Amino acid sequence: MSAPDSRLDALGLLCPLPVIRTQDRVRELAPGTGLEVLATDPGACHDIRAWCRVHGHTFLDDRECRDHACGTDQAHFHIRMRVSD
Repeated sequence: MSAPDSRLDALGLLCPLPVIRTQDRVRELAPGTGLEVLATDPGACHDIRAWCRVHGHTFLDDRECRDHACGTDQAHFHIRMRVSD
């Protein structure tokens, strides 16, 4: 899978802030843009998937990261989506 066009750091934020920040970022992005959200809140994967469905965006995937290669010492989630028209 290709690298995202934009990345949102929602590490350390609790519900509902990852979804709110995602919504704010999507407003700034052109249709077709890929967005990766980094979040430590385990509910963010479900919440952003549901938000994408309600708003017509494409939820691509999510995965848990525990290897600290992303520059954080916390387990976190990579959530990938594509902005719709």
